[in-house]
Amino acid sequence: MLVLLASIFVVHIATVIMLFVSTIANVWMVSNAGTGSIGLWKNCTSSVVCEDLLYSGEDALKAVQAFMILSIIFCVISLVIFVFQLFTMEKGNCFFLSGATMLVCWLCILVGASIYTHHYASPTKGNGDSHHGYSFILTWICFCFSFIIGILYLVLRKK
Repeated sequence: MLVLLASIFVVHIATVIMLFVSTIANVWMVSNAGTGSIGLWKNCTSSVVCEDLLYSGEDALKAVQAFMILSIIFCVISLVIFVFQLFTMEKGNCFFLSGATMLVCWLCILVGASIYTHHYASPTKGNGDSHHGYSFILTWICFCFSFIIGILYLVLRKK
């Protein structure tokens, strides 16, 4: 049981780190020529020149930014709750609160990544000469990890 708890903790920490990286890094879409990338915050034409996005005032982008920040907040809160419950909970109780908080994080990632995919990451939206960057892929990996962790917390019992 201790190995399971430790491995869940490590995956949770990795998810938090990947969420930070995917939200902060400006590599959601990369040009096929490799000359530039687009993120949630900036448009980088080279490794040193980054400027504001042309569509930075759009509500869809603001929603993606908000949901990605909320997902980080809920993921960190879930981790803190898990550690708190680990040391204060009686044997046989579920990690219900940490699981529910992690599933809220999962929902925030789902909404944010889905909005970005629909509005900005589709080749039919004028991005035909680009492909998904590592931030976009990390976001969907965090989506999977947060769902698995949330479900594990809900069914996990301290023995």
